[in-house]
Amino acid sequence: MSIFKGAGVAIVTPMKDNLDVNYEKLEELIDFQVKEGTDCIVIAGTTGEGSTLSIEEHLDVIKAAVKFTNHRIPVVAGTGSNCTATAIQLSQEAEKAGADGLLVVTPYYNKATQTGLIGHYTQIADAVKLPIIMYNVPGRTGCNILPETAAHLFEHVENIVGLKEATGNVAQAARTMYLTDGKLDMYSGEDGIVVPLMSLGAIGVISVWSNVAPKQVHDMCMKFFEGDIAGAAKMQLEAEPLVDALFSEVNPIPVKKALNLMGMNVGSLRAPLCEMGVENAKKLAEAMKAYGIKLA
Repeated sequence: MSIFKGAGVAIVTPMKDNLDVNYEKLEELIDFQVKEGTDCIVIAGTTGEGSTLSIEEHLDVIKAAVKFTNHRIPVVAGTGSNCTATAIQLSQEAEKAGADGLLVVTPYYNKATQTGLIGHYTQIADAVKLPIIMYNVPGRTGCNILPETAAHLFEHVENIVGLKEATGNVAQAARTMYLTDGKLDMYSGEDGIVVPLMSLGAIGVISVWSNVAPKQVHDMCMKFFEGDIAGAAKMQLEAEPLVDALFSEVNPIPVKKALNLMGMNVGSLRAPLCEMGVENAKKLAEAMKAYGIKLA
């Protein structure tokens, strides 16, 4: 039940001046990503400001992404919540909308024990037929899927197929792959360590960086898969200053700024996110130019 291999873009949700979703711009962004070689559209996740979309908007954005992508590449819908019932509702509706897979973040704020995580993911998986990628980002959620828990879910729940690994802990990623015999579809959730995680068996990345450089992220993954490990590593390291700048403030603040600097006009952010600080924005622009990205 693998969903994709390579570079999935954690795509932004563009906004109009009044902060309504800009669907015309979303279609433009998806067309740009497909044209540049991105392997999967990941919609309404962290970078897509899913946490500040209403349920109605959340579902409308997923439906729009499925329509605009039009089966050219897979669409993975972010449907996680701190409430299991809400996550089930979002997941079922995303399935009806035609999504190819689900990205389900761990419960946040109220957190969960490891037993609670097993129950949470099992209930969601039982409610849909789509393949599910678990999303582990304890720096945001305060909740960590331990390797033993990930392995248990992968072994016992048929449609839990993958993990977006965003702990930044390569040793934890290695243990997770060890416990799943390297069969779990792991995706790096950290743009700075895509190649290191692929060396442990990850099959790609769900990437913020891909918003501004989709061809480069796709090509880096392909180089690795084709056996050009040195070439992939070179591309990873060349992007380090840009990746660092893209995470100099809370995501997706910098990446939306970057897209606006490119003339993509993706609009602003919903509160409590705010515009990027002047000094960090200046450093971001410099990193983009140094990387070869043309600014408007």
